[in-house]
Amino acid sequence: MNYIPNDSRYTAMTYNRTGRSGLKLPAVSLGLWHNFGGVDTFSNSRSMVLHAFDLGITHFDLANNYGPPPGSAEETFGQILTKT
Repeated sequence: MNYIPNDSRYTAMTYNRTGRSGLKLPAVSLGLWHNFGGVDTFSNSRSMVLHAFDLGITHFDLANNYGPPPGSAEETFGQILTKT
């Protein structure tokens, strides 16, 4: 399935400056602690990430112990990026 991002994704979200660097982060981020591990359904994980991106979320929290099993959320996120 081809994914076409929402054209208004960057206008729908508030982005805040971080310090003096000029870096802006969205007001909301998506943590991939639950629902993104190797034991979860890939299509559900993909739908949640793409919907978040369509809403303007560009910060995704990953850690090497998110899963289960530990580290599998990073693998799932990588597969989403690769297959989209």
